[in-house]
Amino acid sequence: MEAARFAELTGADFFAGVPDSQLKALCAYLVDKYGEDPHHHIIAANEGNAAALAAGYFLATGKTAVVYMQNSGEGNVINPLASLLNTRVYGIPVLFVIGWRGEPGVHDEPQHIYQGMVTEKLMEDMEVETFVLDKETSEEELEKALTGFKALFAEGKQAAVIVKKGALSFEKKVDYSNSFKMNREEAIGHIAKAAGNDVIVSTTGKISRELFEYRTATDNDHSRDFLTVGSMGHCSSIALAVALQKPDRRVWCIDGDGAMLMHMGALAVEGSIHPDNLIHVIINNNAHETVGGMPTVSGSMDVVACAKACGIASAVSVSDFDDLDDALEKIKASGKSGLIEVKCSIGSRADLGRPTTTAMENRNAFMQFLRQEI
Repeated sequence: MEAARFAELTGADFFAGVPDSQLKALCAYLVDKYGEDPHHHIIAANEGNAAALAAGYFLATGKTAVVYMQNSGEGNVINPLASLLNTRVYGIPVLFVIGWRGEPGVHDEPQHIYQGMVTEKLMEDMEVETFVLDKETSEEELEKALTGFKALFAEGKQAAVIVKKGALSFEKKVDYSNSFKMNREEAIGHIAKAAGNDVIVSTTGKISRELFEYRTATDNDHSRDFLTVGSMGHCSSIALAVALQKPDRRVWCIDGDGAMLMHMGALAVEGSIHPDNLIHVIINNNAHETVGGMPTVSGSMDVVACAKACGIASAVSVSDFDDLDDALEKIKASGKSGLIEVKCSIGSRADLGRPTTTAMENRNAFMQFLRQEI
């Protein structure tokens, strides 16, 4: 089904959400149609943020908004669903559009397997009626389901369209780019080389994939790296806890701008503690690139100023390899904690691979590495 037609059938004129690869067509359509007009479309920091925006929109207009997300974001909307939107509280209608990663019977990455199994059940537990959209769904079937949802919305209830892979299409190409010159994969190589035998905790998506590829290409094992393949936005907290429990080890966190934004409060917690053995690197390309390239709001914020305001005294931003190498050496030599924002271009190799080890193998090897004497 054409994404434009899908959006039209929802009857909504306000959309908020977090991009998803299963919803790439819808995301591209929204960016193409609304551009950066926040009166109709907002790319949220996280899915709970999007649900709250939908609530505010309803309070101001009396109309139902659409919140789009990957099914992994269901966890972020459980709180507003239960304590804000539910009919026992404020009774605020919302139409959720959920990309179904890890659909049972369809091969997917390990972080999506269990989430895929419980996607429908989580919505049912939250009293959200669901409709599954796939390639074979007709406009008439979707329209019938959405008509039924309108009766629920009138009662202050919520509903969800769960979208299977390939169910939506958008033919027009939307170009996502920025003005930065550094290639992210090459920048990760510089960071990993500077880290040497130190511990690295990397974030979701292509950053972890490119770190894994770097280790393979340089004939290094992967035991010193913890690849946070799921739970977007939490890798810096994992790195912080590792650094606190292993004070004799230097710990590097390779984060992304979208992940940093998703749970930005973690930056304040990090800054309040700032262990000397933690180095936080944020790869910033102003984009949710792993799921299609839609922009993040990091392009309109000062990441370094935010870090310093959170208590991270040593924070710098770099946009070329010479400055990156200089910043890496300086922060190592200081023996203190700090943050480096690395501004990179959007784009990756077409043949970029995925980790060939399982998540459990990664966990076990990493824990064994941490137990080794240095």
